[in-house]
Amino acid sequence: MTALVPNPRFALPSLAAWLENPWPFAEHNPVRIEESKEDDRYVVRAELPGFDPEKNISVTAHEATLTVHAERESKEIRNGRSEFYYGTFSRTISLPAGADTTGISARYADGILEIAMPYSEHPQEKQVEIQVTKS
Repeated sequence: MTALVPNPRFALPSLAAWLENPWPFAEHNPVRIEESKEDDRYVVRAELPGFDPEKNISVTAHEATLTVHAERESKEIRNGRSEFYYGTFSRTISLPAGADTTGISARYADGILEIAMPYSEHPQEKQVEIQVTKS
């Protein structure tokens, strides 16, 4: 007699995968990121192995958002299978209030894109002068 150990994930794999996804109705986004505040800078790292950063990756900072855009061209596989994701991928994140995009920099090494910018926990406030018009 063979002893079988029940595996609930095997019984309902699609339900388990659906529950693990933070937004189950969205398509799979292969651009995984991590964000951190390190000393006086805000750092975003994106996992992009197999991309050519000079041809297929772009980074855009606009106001309080940061967008990483990447593209991977499909390759025809004749005798085999592929589980790679091909096409255009984009990830946009909101930046914290103290992030300064004027000093942003990016570097790519070992499949990881690292984007860094100056960061202050307490951004300087700007006093606004009120102009009074008398009628």
